[in-house]
Formats: sequence, structure tokens, C-alpha cells
Amino acid sequence: MHFVGDIRRHHVKSTAVRSVGYDVDNWVLQIEFAGGKVYNYFRVPPVEHAKLMKAASIGTYVNREIKPYFECEEEDGLDE
Repeated sequence: MHFVGDIRRHHVKSTAVRSVGYDVDNWVLQIEFAGGKVYNYFRVPPVEHAKLMKAASIGTYVNREIKPYFECEEEDGLDE
């Protein structure tokens, strides 16, 4: 899959994740990790985004509930 569009990310309190954004129309979750890389996760239901934002540890939630279950791509930062 490939996502073309802009998602506004919001800073989160996490040592592993810098910011999180969500496109509710396309069910795309965008995560910027502390190292600067940005990934789009596809077909993420709104309820999963809500759970992520309420998690005690966002980094742990991403590793346990997002990465293993949702297809992703690294953002290349280039406009097509």
C-alpha cells in the first residue's frame, strides 16, 4: 500500500514516539518515532487510534498492538 496525503501529527509524551497523526477517512495511522523516521500504518480502525492515545505507554502499545497487525510503509518525505 501507499499513502499520499498530509496527516497532521501531534506531539506525544513518549521516549520512543515523537508524534502521532490519524487520517480518519482513510484509516491511516502515522507515527514519527524518536529517531525521526515516520511510518504510515494502514487499515487501523479509529478505536485502535483512540486506545493508542490513551495507553499508559505509547511505545509499548505500538510494539504490541500496532506493528504486529497492521501493514506499514516508511514515509519517504518526497512529494509525488
